[in-house]
Amino acid sequence: MTKTPKIALIIGSTRKTRFADQPAQWMLKQAQARTDIEVELVDLRDFDLPLFDEMASNAWVPSADPRAVAWQNKMAEFDGYIFVVAEYNHSITGALKNALDQAYKEWVRKPMGAIAYGSMGGARALEHLRAIAVELQMVPVRSAVHIGGVDMFKVHPMGGGNGDITQIEANLTGPAKSLLDDVAWWARATMAARDADAQSEAA
Repeated sequence: MTKTPKIALIIGSTRKTRFADQPAQWMLKQAQARTDIEVELVDLRDFDLPLFDEMASNAWVPSADPRAVAWQNKMAEFDGYIFVVAEYNHSITGALKNALDQAYKEWVRKPMGAIAYGSMGGARALEHLRAIAVELQMVPVRSAVHIGGVDMFKVHPMGGGNGDITQIEANLTGPAKSLLDDVAWWARATMAARDADAQSEAA
């Protein structure tokens, strides 16, 4: 029986006043409506990660801080990742960059995608994230969900709209389906390849 891919939906902002919860909950609902993946919401706030201060990446040396190890163990549970990406000064949050740096082996040969937001739809932050993901040997997928422009101003408190995300849902549903299709396909493909490698190494 084929295993259903398990995907982490990672909230990449930890600010008390973050907007991330709205897109995260909306994306979770879209993912949970599917039968080809299992999705779990993972909040960086729950891990109290220190700033990276290890001797090296855990690709080379086991991490010493138990908080980093707990994060690595959690990420190891998943077959792919969808990040909720806020754009800060044309890039990702410091909290998300730090979380990415706190692991390595756990990311390798697994797909990643994103729901990104900002005045330009979080596009610049997502491009940075994709470049980081390549170095971590993840498989960035093409499709993504972007909340920007007029839509962003309708739902974000700073834009004055502060509306519910369902007000812009019609513009997000198609991209969300494409993103989830991509992540599900690549999760199955990379799971099969990793299993084949494991069997070859065990032989």
